[in-house]
Amino acid sequence: MDGDHGDRAPLLDLREVDETQVSVVGGKAAHLGALSRIDDIRVPAGFCVTTAAFRRIMARTPAIDDRLDQLSRLSPDDREAIRTLSAQIRRGVEETPIPGDLAAAITGALARFGEQAAYAVRSSATAEDTPTASFAGQHDTYLNVVGPEAILRHVSRCWASLFTERAVIYRLRNGIDHRTVQMAVVVQQMVFPDASGILFTADPVTGNRKVATVDASFGLGEALVSGLVNPDVFTVRDGEVVAGTVAAKQRAVAALPGGGTREVEIDRRRQEQPALTPAQVVRLVRLGRRIEAHFGRPQDIEWCLVDDDFQIVQSRPITTLFPIPAADDQENHVYLSVGHQQMMTDAMRPLGLSMWQLTAMAPMLAAGGRLFVDATRLLASPASRAGFLTMAGRDDPLMRDALETLIDRGDFVPTLPDGGAPGRPTTGGASTATETDPAVVTELIERSEASIAALRRDIATVTGTALFDFLLEAFQEHKRVLGDPLNMQAIMAGMEATWWLNDRLHEWLGEKSAADTLTLSAPGNVTSEMGLALLDVADVVRPYPEVVTLLQDVAHDGVAQDDFLDELPKVVGGAEARAAIEAYLDRYGMRCVGEIDITRPRWSERPGTLVPVLLDNVKLFEPGAARRRFEQGRQQARQQAQEVLTRLRALPDGQQKADETARMIDRVRAFIGYREYPKYDIISRYFVYKQALLAEAKRLVRAGVLTEAEDVFYLTFQEFHEVVRSHRVDDELIRQRRDAFRSYQTLTPPRVLTSDGEAITGTYRRDDVPAGALAGVPVSAGTVEGRARVILDMAQADLEAGDILVTAHTDPSWTPLFVGIAGLVTEVGGLMTHGAVIAREYGLPAVVSVLDATRLIRDGQRIRVHGSDGYVEILP
Repeated sequence: MDGDHGDRAPLLDLREVDETQVSVVGGKAAHLGALSRIDDIRVPAGFCVTTAAFRRIMARTPAIDDRLDQLSRLSPDDREAIRTLSAQIRRGVEETPIPGDLAAAITGALARFGEQAAYAVRSSATAEDTPTASFAGQHDTYLNVVGPEAILRHVSRCWASLFTERAVIYRLRNGIDHRTVQMAVVVQQMVFPDASGILFTADPVTGNRKVATVDASFGLGEALVSGLVNPDVFTVRDGEVVAGTVAAKQRAVAALPGGGTREVEIDRRRQEQPALTPAQVVRLVRLGRRIEAHFGRPQDIEWCLVDDDFQIVQSRPITTLFPIPAADDQENHVYLSVGHQQMMTDAMRPLGLSMWQLTAMAPMLAAGGRLFVDATRLLASPASRAGFLTMAGRDDPLMRDALETLIDRGDFVPTLPDGGAPGRPTTGGASTATETDPAVVTELIERSEASIAALRRDIATVTGTALFDFLLEAFQEHKRVLGDPLNMQAIMAGMEATWWLNDRLHEWLGEKSAADTLTLSAPGNVTSEMGLALLDVADVVRPYPEVVTLLQDVAHDGVAQDDFLDELPKVVGGAEARAAIEAYLDRYGMRCVGEIDITRPRWSERPGTLVPVLLDNVKLFEPGAARRRFEQGRQQARQQAQEVLTRLRALPDGQQKADETARMIDRVRAFIGYREYPKYDIISRYFVYKQALLAEAKRLVRAGVLTEAEDVFYLTFQEFHEVVRSHRVDDELIRQRRDAFRSYQTLTPPRVLTSDGEAITGTYRRDDVPAGALAGVPVSAGTVEGRARVILDMAQADLEAGDILVTAHTDPSWTPLFVGIAGLVTEVGGLMTHGAVIAREYGLPAVVSVLDATRLIRDGQRIRVHGSDGYVEILP
């Protein structure tokens, strides 16, 4: 802990305090001081015992440094150790005498307000009530404390409450160092309210910023916070109460004359009376909007009503709301999550966001560490709306339902005349824009490889500001390759042929998801080849026990041991294993989990990430498995095609139907594999960009401009360019961006977000799902039963034969896991997203877009995946 710091005043009046003094008075006091300066906002008078006083106490607390060291090493899940150690720290702090001069200062301040008056004594930590961490309820508050001796005792208790078990766990889970948080204490004149409660200036459930909610009950707010009563709840929009529920409030918390509080029973005649009148609710929300405007973000406000006068006793940011993309107008906007399309809903760092924006084919907006597209114009024009909703439903039925829910309200999405916006391609018959010629795919791949080779060659000698000019031109080539009409036609040809086969064969033969089998082992799928190629690496490793042992040690120690490739040649067979792994990395090393974020470590940068999957392949498969699996899938697809065509020929107009279907089977097998190639092209280019940008960052480190190369991940591309030009960096900006990124990681991005801040999830409207089963999107046919392995980090995989992978989302980097599993369940995805395509390639029953699957399915449970019907049963 820091030293005495006697240069800081131990006490400050709340009226002397504002938001700039969080390090001195903590978040709560800083907000209270700021509140007291807002016109028409009344805050009970009081003072703050500053963090300078806290540091003095900590410096006098026996063994505190050793105990804090021990605390910092604990896991947040080690509840027993945290409980014991935190109790020791609290006891030490509470038993440390308050120095005489500090005690005198506190009692002197009390004399100004009245020594025997009643006070609220409240914790105010430096890490609470910030935009990224509210710490709500983590530290202690004491109400109706009377007399100097009691005040001093409760000030000590507030200091000690920095180390309550719940506060310690909160810090550990949020990556907050115990030593960086300090505690101030607010001592405020006690308010004895007629009613009290909480005002949210945005709807805390939906996120809608235009809706405020008020919870109200009689007496002190402690009754509401502690759950003693169900409050009245009022909803306010546009200055009007639009909904209200009056609860039967049987009990309240009241102040005792000599100090402390107690529960009291409310007179029966008052229990069902509203705690506030509609006029008071509207007036309170008006005050809340003024507070919100001052702090610049939605607030969670604690209020008291005394003689028809509102007093504010706390205001903190609502940290659970998903941020809204910035707009330069006041119109309504509908934003769609890009992450749900790209199978990567994790937060991205600023450099990753800006690089994707610069290379994407459509304008994208950033919010909460995620990317969104503005779909308002597509939805506003009836001409484009139908086709767009059809495509959205193909990709993600939940997104379509969310959009239809919003449209059906009739009051948010504007209506433009037809022709007001271009539509996405509609579905129906298969595209005839390109012939069914495998040479088309070959030509496209050759163009891509030549373009990437030129990029690698030309970027090699470019540095400094010239690199950024070069990259801006490279991004145009990047988009030219992706936007090549032939490229788009090839992608759509495979997708449309899949839809055609599924629709027609269901209509003609009653076959569900017929294309799933017909596309098994389709040629040219670079992602499925990647999974099979790691089986071939396992064949090289398997005969050498010393290599397997070394790799097991790497897996046990985690991905930090990324120098294992240098160790391999020291054991028998290691040289061969290293050559096989390096050849794999030469082909696929640009990939990684969350690969659309350029800041994520690639396999080439952290090859240890692949080791657990490689070991699973060694354990689960026999030599030659890759070749056998591919050939088995090819034969299944051929047999299915013959069977389907034979059955069709027996129908009326059967030969014509069979001929059309045969053309579509040829078409889907020619083009569906290419569906995965454009992403491979993008990520290959990204790796080249990243290597060049990191080399530039390392030059800045050597020049003393940056502390570490990865600091640039918290800058946008344009900001990075400016740092290279000026050789100056804003370290505080980087620190703020790191903190913001950590907070964004805790948020769940919505599929659909409005400019009002409302997050709309969408629901499945189905009656074909058994009770208790989890609904999703059927993307790969078949039914399988097995052990659920809930895996959120690919590097933590440990599979057995027959396991079913349950995870949040899978991008192509997860494919090596697919060869060792029996089925797949994800929370995000659609018929044509990567996980679905590869599941069909490998013949894995799969259901995607299962809401909260990783929470509702426990690791190790037995489940049954219905890949044709789109639901998952959790078995007893």
